[in-house]
Amino acid sequence: MKLSPASEAVVKATAGVVAENAEAITKVFYPDMFEAHPELMRVFNKANQAIGEQPKALAASVVAYAVNLIDPDAPDFTPVMQRIAHKHVSLGIKAQEYTIVGHHLLKAVGTVLGDAVTPEIAAAWDEVYWLFGCALIAEEAKLYALGGTDPEHPWRQYRVVERHEESADIFTLVLSPVSGQTPPHETGQYVAIAVDLPDGERQPRQYTISSGPRGDALQVTIKRVRGVDGTPDGQVSNWLADHAQPGTILDVSQPAGDLVLDDSEGPIVLVSAGIGITPVAAILEDLNRRQPHRTVRLFHADRSHDTHPLYATLRRQVLSMEDAKAQNWYEEDAESAPTLHPAKSGLMDLTDADVPADSTVFMCGPLPFMNAMRKQLIGRGVSPERIKYEVFGPDLWAQNPDAAE
Repeated sequence: MKLSPASEAVVKATAGVVAENAEAITKVFYPDMFEAHPELMRVFNKANQAIGEQPKALAASVVAYAVNLIDPDAPDFTPVMQRIAHKHVSLGIKAQEYTIVGHHLLKAVGTVLGDAVTPEIAAAWDEVYWLFGCALIAEEAKLYALGGTDPEHPWRQYRVVERHEESADIFTLVLSPVSGQTPPHETGQYVAIAVDLPDGERQPRQYTISSGPRGDALQVTIKRVRGVDGTPDGQVSNWLADHAQPGTILDVSQPAGDLVLDDSEGPIVLVSAGIGITPVAAILEDLNRRQPHRTVRLFHADRSHDTHPLYATLRRQVLSMEDAKAQNWYEEDAESAPTLHPAKSGLMDLTDADVPADSTVFMCGPLPFMNAMRKQLIGRGVSPERIKYEVFGPDLWAQNPDAAE
């Protein structure tokens, strides 16, 4: 897709100003849209709105897409667009909602930039938005079709059939569809779970499928989010922690996500921190079942051995594989870890770790952690193109992971 020549000239002339004001624009846009369409609060994550992550992610995405349209040397935007489409499908976003978003986004541009927004500028940025929106609508339609999902009815009912306590704040739910079959999914994908909260609000949250494909059930591992420094507790994670017991019925999306395990034979390095271990656990389970001979290195950082999710399962799988090794780092009480796999004390440091040549890396954890590990791995000779990552929440890494702090 290309901008019209007239719009391209306008966007080139105004992209810098829009980029400088992009976050301010989205901060006006969201409250205005939610006031006019409060039903959309049932789709958007209120926590990400409250701490400002969603406006930053939207601003970064729109600006990056516009730059991609006007700069032939800009990085390919396709991977970012596909990642956004997967997120939208997991939340049940509908094509008609793009009209609402577009109206209020362009209105916010006018509010923030004022008289500087001429009719020509407004028309050019409207064209940018709809090129972006139509690309996403097409990609999302394809994903809905592949998942066998009617976009008008994106949620499927699942029953909790098992619950396992992993630690004081982390638990695993095994979910089975109330009717029909479990939709196929690729190892590393996630689902959204939507719950009706006591105050009448409905909120969705995305959780990694923490096991490989099983056919008859999905497994998710969830951390109860406790507020820190005045931030509120996680609404959905706490509701699930308190109420999701065997027999509970939950609304679950189709599986989505682009960080998936391929069928190659090369060495794999799995890097995670905290609850970011969930896609790693799914990948390791699948490798243990289908490719037990494959070279795997598992590196994980956590607060302590007691807070390390899925430790026993991962340890058993590592021990049963031909060339798999694990190393953990604990900030507290590293000496309490089992002596068979002694943990290192402090923060993860991969500068001297056993990283096989030509490894493909899968990472999941907080953005500062992944940025630091990425730099260390590149310093070890790992190609940036071979480092794949998953972000819980809005993707602020986008096209420039070196800027993530």
